[in-house]
Amino acid sequence: MPQPYCAVLALQVSVLLSGALLFSPSAFAEATPPVPANAEASRYGSGWECNRGFRRQGDSCLAVTAPDHAFLTNKSFGKGWECHYGFAEKGNRCLAVQVPANAYLDPYYGDRWQCVRGHRRNDTGCELIEVPDNAFLTDSPFNAGWECERGYQNVGRKCEALTVPEHAYLTTSGNEWICDRGFERKGEACVAVQVPKNATFVDTSYGQKWKCDRGFETKGTTCSEIKLPENAHLDSSGNAWECNRPYRLRNGLCSME
Repeated sequence: MPQPYCAVLALQVSVLLSGALLFSPSAFAEATPPVPANAEASRYGSGWECNRGFRRQGDSCLAVTAPDHAFLTNKSFGKGWECHYGFAEKGNRCLAVQVPANAYLDPYYGDRWQCVRGHRRNDTGCELIEVPDNAFLTDSPFNAGWECERGYQNVGRKCEALTVPEHAYLTTSGNEWICDRGFERKGEACVAVQVPKNATFVDTSYGQKWKCDRGFETKGTTCSEIKLPENAHLDSSGNAWECNRPYRLRNGLCSME
């Protein structure tokens, strides 16, 4: 074999060997950071994770020291420990929750207490809710803890019977009354709404309870027919008029500018 050909072949073999070494598993192993003590290779992607009871600090895994009445967690956030049920975290300690009379531990975490039904929280514990006659307990923390039965209303922390006048009925809540359709409240009575001629009853909780028909306008307690001037038309309400385009209102008439 000619000497120049041997030299070229030797060079190619050297390059191939160098590439094999470059891409060999051992080469990758040397590029991967070592897994420190008390850790294991990550199950998701590259890198490593500290074992349960240890937290990462730099390139090491340091042991987590849980206080009394606490247990270790396997979370990457927080302190690495949580208090047992019936204890609450105070700084770096777990203190027993002091449950007052007529109360019970929160069923989820046990780090606080709640009053039993029929009692409400005050500055020191749980006080009894005084429910008046004709009332019932509620679970809302935003009121007295009780509400009046249907047909009664709260007057000075007592439930007094409602007097429903003629032509009225109790509302959905049952603690007030409103007038039937076609009637309006006058003091403690319901009186019929007087709808004038050329008008229609309007069921509204405030203001005038009738509206003039289209083509009529309100004049005191009556509806007067609208007299359209020349070059005008009724507006969208039907109870007033406006000038046709391009006319403009001048001195009560529609005229060109």
